[in-house]
Amino acid sequence: MNIEALREYCLSKKAVTEDFPFGETTLVFRVKEKIFLLVALDAQPLRFNAKCDPEKAIELREEYDAIKPGYHMNKKHWNTIVIDSSISAKLIKEIIDDSYDLIIQSLPKKLREELL
Repeated sequence: MNIEALREYCLSKKAVTEDFPFGETTLVFRVKEKIFLLVALDAQPLRFNAKCDPEKAIELREEYDAIKPGYHMNKKHWNTIVIDSSISAKLIKEIIDDSYDLIIQSLPKKLREELL
């Protein structure tokens, strides 16, 4: 998966916006103003941070060398995913979906209902 496909997939989700609050090399995706994914545009290979259930985060890190504790993030709740050949596009999309869903679940009830 390349940056264009990653961006397109994130923006296809309901109520997602993008911005650059941390400088021109870190693309941030939000739902209802809450961050669910950050992409390091200057990293080679491409990598992104995604929120993850703490138990699942550990499982993914143990199974894939390309999944590490979240760089500059709470390492209990965030993973850094290096996009290389060891991780399928399907798994990348699942990780993005999980991150998006975790943020939706954390929203106040009124905002969650607006998305349904």
